[in-house]
Amino acid sequence: MSEVFPEQRVEASPGSLGAYTTLRLGGPAGALTVATEPGEAVTTVRNAAAAGEPVLILAGGSNVVIGDAGFAGRVVLLRTCGIREIARDATFVTLRVAAGEVWDDFVARTVAEGLSGVECLSGIPGSAGATPIQNVGAYGQEVGHTIVAVHAYDREADAMVTMTAAECGFGYRASVFKYSDRWLVLEVDFRLARSTESEPIRYAELARQLGVEAGDRVPLERARETVLKLRAGKGMVLDPDDRDTWSVGSFFTNPVVGELPEPDMPHWPAAGGRVKIPAAWLIEHAGFSKGFGVSEGVRISSKHTLALTNRGSGTTTELLELARVIRAGVRDRFGIELHPEPVLVGCQV
Repeated sequence: MSEVFPEQRVEASPGSLGAYTTLRLGGPAGALTVATEPGEAVTTVRNAAAAGEPVLILAGGSNVVIGDAGFAGRVVLLRTCGIREIARDATFVTLRVAAGEVWDDFVARTVAEGLSGVECLSGIPGSAGATPIQNVGAYGQEVGHTIVAVHAYDREADAMVTMTAAECGFGYRASVFKYSDRWLVLEVDFRLARSTESEPIRYAELARQLGVEAGDRVPLERARETVLKLRAGKGMVLDPDDRDTWSVGSFFTNPVVGELPEPDMPHWPAAGGRVKIPAAWLIEHAGFSKGFGVSEGVRISSKHTLALTNRGSGTTTELLELARVIRAGVRDRFGIELHPEPVLVGCQV
C-alpha cells in the first residue's frame, strides 16, 4: 500500500492547505515552497526566520488540523526522499530515512527485506520525518522503540544537530519536537532486527485477529497484512473514495489517569502506576455513536468512534465544534478531560 500524497488529490478547494492534509481542511498559505532536498528546506526556513516570516512545515499532512483562515506565513512542503543503510551486524540493520519519505512505503520495504520492528505500524499515513514528532504508535509498537537518532536543523542555534533517542524525549504520542517549532526534522535513523518474524505481538486485538497468544511471533508479511486489514476496517487506511478516511486518524489521545472513575472500565497499565483508558470507549459511553455530528459537513466516522471526519463539505470550525461537544460530554459523564492528538495550526479546541 502506498500513500497518495495530498497534492495529487483534487477534492480540496483551490488554494487551500486542505489540498495537503488528509482532512482536506484548512485555509490558504501566505506563501508556499516545495523542498525536495534537505538543504533547500533548511535554507528556506533560515531565510524566513531572517525575514521574520512564520514557517509551517508540512509533509504527509496526516496529523495536523489547519484553521479555516489558513496560515499567513510560509508553508514548506517537505518532499525529500531516500533510504540508505548506514550500519549492519549479525543482528541489526540501521537505515537512514529522509523525512519526506512516505511512511508506509518504508514499512513495506522493511517487511520485504526481512527487517523487524515497524511491521505493526503498517498503513499509517504521513511521512517518515513526522513519526518521531508524534512518537507514532499502533498495535503495540512505537517508532521510539526503533529510532536511534534524529537528524535535524536547530532553528534557535542555526545549526545541524543529531539527537539520540534519549534526547528526543519519547513518550506516549509525544516528544521534544511536538508543539515546538525549534527543530526541522531532516532524516531519521531506525535500528531494525534482521528477522523474517515479527516482534512479539503485544496488542490483544491483533493477537486475536492473528489467532495467536500475546508474546507470539508471526511472519512479517502476515503481521503487515493483518494490521492493514484491521486499520482498513476502521477507516484508518487512506482511500480517496471513502470519506471515513478523511481524518487525522485518532483525534483524541487515550487518557492516562491515577485511578478509574468506574471500576469496570476497560484499561491497561501505564507508567508510574497509572492506567490508560481507551478514549473510544469513553466517547461511546458518553453517548456519541459512530456517525454522530452537529453538522452535515463533519461527523464521527461510521467505522471508528475516535476519528472525526470531513464528509466533503466540512470546515475546520465545524470539526472543532464537534470535538468540543464530544470533549464536554466525556467530561460531564466521567470527569475526564480528553486531549487532541493532532497538531492544531491557527485553531484550538
